[in-house]
Amino acid sequence: MTTAWTAAHVTAIADQPLPALGLIGEAEAARILPDLLLWDMWPLQQADGSMAQVNGGTVWMVLAAPDRSDPALRHFEAKIRLLHLDSAGWHDLGDLLPPGLGDHEREWSGSAVLEGDRVTLYFTAAGLAKRPGGYQQRLVETTGTLQSDGRITGWTPVREIFAADGAMYLVADRHDGAPGTVKAFRDPAFFIDPADGARYIVFTATLATSSAAYNGAIGLARQDAEGGWQLLPPIMHADTLNNELERAQIVAHQGLYYVFWSTQRSVFAPDGPSGPTGFYGMVAEQLCGPWRPLNGTGLVIANPDAEPMQAFSWFASAELLVCSFVDHWGLKGRNPAENAFVAAETFGATPAPMVRIALGGDTSRIVESFAMDQLHAR
Repeated sequence: MTTAWTAAHVTAIADQPLPALGLIGEAEAARILPDLLLWDMWPLQQADGSMAQVNGGTVWMVLAAPDRSDPALRHFEAKIRLLHLDSAGWHDLGDLLPPGLGDHEREWSGSAVLEGDRVTLYFTAAGLAKRPGGYQQRLVETTGTLQSDGRITGWTPVREIFAADGAMYLVADRHDGAPGTVKAFRDPAFFIDPADGARYIVFTATLATSSAAYNGAIGLARQDAEGGWQLLPPIMHADTLNNELERAQIVAHQGLYYVFWSTQRSVFAPDGPSGPTGFYGMVAEQLCGPWRPLNGTGLVIANPDAEPMQAFSWFASAELLVCSFVDHWGLKGRNPAENAFVAAETFGATPAPMVRIALGGDTSRIVESFAMDQLHAR
């Protein structure tokens, strides 16, 4: 059963207090790896979605690229970086994957699950090595072995787990494009249903049945007994409303299912209502829905009005800890899209403060936020 996120839901955001965090300042935006831009990130997780405890801390994957003084260029050099976080802070473990595991050009967002000492990494294989610079997207996996220090070795060749069918889900095979308008088949997030142990991949998608320019969706696939994957209908869509429901994921909590996604104000249809750049979610009694927007609107975490682009790309663990990265902070009304110097100067490119949320039925609230390097020192 596919649920629509509608204009009425988004319009109702204006009638509620904004669930916004405090302003990000210079201290929060200090880069943990000064020579690299860091953005979308996710923890190594146990099968139940909780953060895996490794070597006295947690292991994190984050997209990374060299700083070329233009943050838009990072998408064309993205590789997954491996970090370990403990009470002493961040430790850089280098590139996660060795070169040559697949025929893709770049590595975009995904998720990772630890079972025993085996790590399964799901990620977006972006572009083609033989034709650089494209927006082609495939959902892939590789497995490796976790070492005691947090490093992961012995990665297997990258393989595609399933492809867009062109009927329910648009095939994301275009070479040309522009940020905010690119059609999606990306961001695989694993989920194991606690009710029956079934394994799923949740992903960011585009409706194949829609002729609208704004037709974002959240897709779902289920693993069968032989290890193959069956594409299921989208669980949610924003047809005519929004183009990108990014970093889609599902969390099970107190007998309910919560689907979350991130989106930006700039990818709402210009002829309809737009919500703030933020973290959104819906709740259901069953994985197949129907889904209801949290707080009546879907909005869970928003950037403050004074700095509407300060953080982005939220990802929640089963403990309801939500990470993101510092995007354009300290803008003070300036528009990074109109000034390359402002874009480079204000791009944080480092982990943002972590947020703890609480969920109760159809409602959510922000409990606290704190610097991520304090996660294991609290």
